Amino acid sequence: MGIMERRKRIVILGNSLILGTLGESLRRCGQFELTALVPQLPEARELEALKPDAVFFDLEAPRSEMVFSLLESHPRLLFLGISPDSNVVKMWAGRQLRELSTQGLLEVIDEQLKNLQLESDIKG
Repeated sequence: MGIMERRKRIVILGNSLILGTLGESLRRCGQFELTALVPQLPEARELEALKPDAVFFDLEAPRSEMVFSLLESHPRLLFLGISPDSNVVKMWAGRQLRELSTQGLLEVIDEQLKNLQLESDIKG
């Protein structure tokens, strides 16, 4: 990574097994700055202060409505809601909603990592 580049900031809200596994996988790849907020979800202003690029959360968790209020006020932020029981990931980017399987999410992450590596190879 170049001097001016920064790692993408990802916030993981919750402590479900799938979120923990996802967080550990992202941490191991080294391309992301991760903050896990467990067991209690923060207030909206606390989350905003972290300035994340993406927020992963459990769709089934209480207070997930707080995440949706952030979606309204921060349309550029990427939100990924994961339903541990149904193998479904809902991704909000701006006002667009896309539904994926967890395998589809892994493919999106893998594609992004390849793009980052390609950019790094071109610059380096």
